[in-house]
Amino acid sequence: MKAILRNTHVQTFLGWVLGGYLILILRSVRWRHENLEAVERSLNASSGGLIGLLWHGRIPLSLATAPQWWRRNTRALISASADGEFLAQAVDRAGFPAIRGSSAKRGDSKKTRGAAAAFREALSWLKQGGVLVITPDGPRGPGEVVAEGTIQIARRSGAEVFLMGIAVRPAWRLNTWDKITWGLPFGRGAVVWVGPLKVPRDVDDAAMEVLQRDWSAQLTAATERAEVLAAGAR
Repeated sequence: MKAILRNTHVQTFLGWVLGGYLILILRSVRWRHENLEAVERSLNASSGGLIGLLWHGRIPLSLATAPQWWRRNTRALISASADGEFLAQAVDRAGFPAIRGSSAKRGDSKKTRGAAAAFREALSWLKQGGVLVITPDGPRGPGEVVAEGTIQIARRSGAEVFLMGIAVRPAWRLNTWDKITWGLPFGRGAVVWVGPLKVPRDVDDAAMEVLQRDWSAQLTAATERAEVLAAGAR
């Protein structure tokens, strides 16, 4: 099955299907936003780079934030694995070219070099004033835990960071490690923006761990709040 899914033609087809789905959900769902003025201020007032974070399980809903990010040159950090190829193709069709790279296991020198190259490309992009969208718990998890690499990108770039909690009702949530959620067209959706956040350049290891826990808790809370709003509650 893996060999079939990694076939070039199959990947292209899946990328086309997912790209179409992303656009359909953006266009057909009735979206509401909370704290949108915060990201609007940063988009209007600053020419510096910006980072948007959403959980890996909310990728199918991610284009809810596109009307904001389309106003800037925006790229998405996508896993360099073969399994990430169709996702990279899908987000490219949606207007967000990918930077390919992810964390590497210790001892895997090839992946380590690839991760380092992606890290440098991400920093360069942000320093040019671009926007970078990241799933900070991807591609392997653990789910809803912000990886250290995400904090390092924010620290090294000095970019402002926005957490993006996204939800749609009705939706279909799978029992996967990331609880991937597929929204149904013509439903209700919500995006909760948290930020801008910044990482001090002189942060030490202990403070980094605190930031990881804090951002993880805030992004999960924002996602839960989006679920409440999508359900029609206040």
